[in-house]
Amino acid sequence: MGGAAHLRSDRLPGARMKRLLHTLYGEPWWHLAALLASFALCGYALARLLSGDWWGVVQWAVGAAVVHDLVAVPLYGGADWLLHRAVRAGRPRSAAPVAVVNHIRVPAFVSLMLLLVYWPSITEDSGAQYRHATLLDPGVFRTRWLVVTGVLFALSGLHLTWRFRRDRSHPAD
Repeated sequence: MGGAAHLRSDRLPGARMKRLLHTLYGEPWWHLAALLASFALCGYALARLLSGDWWGVVQWAVGAAVVHDLVAVPLYGGADWLLHRAVRAGRPRSAAPVAVVNHIRVPAFVSLMLLLVYWPSITEDSGAQYRHATLLDPGVFRTRWLVVTGVLFALSGLHLTWRFRRDRSHPAD
């Protein structure tokens, strides 16, 4: 046996350890290191968040979960059901109504997420605070949100029209 057999990578202690970790964990070592680092960062952020008004944070998190599960899920589930019924009314089953629903669902989702994130600015609840912190006018958010919503639906409608024209010009065999 020459020196080359001695230098094989599976005989080095570090290589055996990496292979054992990969066998037990299922991913490379750097994946576990990144995961542990992200947990440490989240733990630090949570400790900083809870160092002030921790009870208010807990109430907000529990309240958000309850409102989402008991109010929002039935609302958007019912709205989606109504949308499906309206699109399929009087039409035979095909893939077209599903495409129409998805082209309404996606811009509506993005628009509602923007509304949720920017609610205080859109409703101008934080007007004085926003003006004091940024020296900018807070009255532009509602108009901008409406414009973004309109553009999202217009682009989605254009894409749907393009899809229908493409499908009509190239019928399936």
